[in-house]
Amino acid sequence: MDAAHGQQHPPGLYLKVWGLLFILSTLSYLVDFYHLAGYLRWSLIVALMLLKAGLIVAVFMHLRWERAALVGAIVLPPLCLLALLALMLLEARHTLATRLLYFG
Repeated sequence: MDAAHGQQHPPGLYLKVWGLLFILSTLSYLVDFYHLAGYLRWSLIVALMLLKAGLIVAVFMHLRWERAALVGAIVLPPLCLLALLALMLLEARHTLATRLLYFG
């Protein structure tokens, strides 16, 4: 295969991913339909959203077939931001607990 023509992926792959995205979207809708609340609701919504975004980036944006250095350059910064966000959440809970203990 000539490099100038690019790489072709089988249409079945795209149809399978489209079907999986449809199933994940249906599950996301069912979270609201069954009136789940609290942390369970939000964790399911975020998990399903991240799965859908990962599938879209991996297959439709062809990141799955890129070199590891490029994948690391694209995926690593958001993962670092998520880790920092988790640390800020822990710090915020500690600060709130301290304020409630001493001022409330």
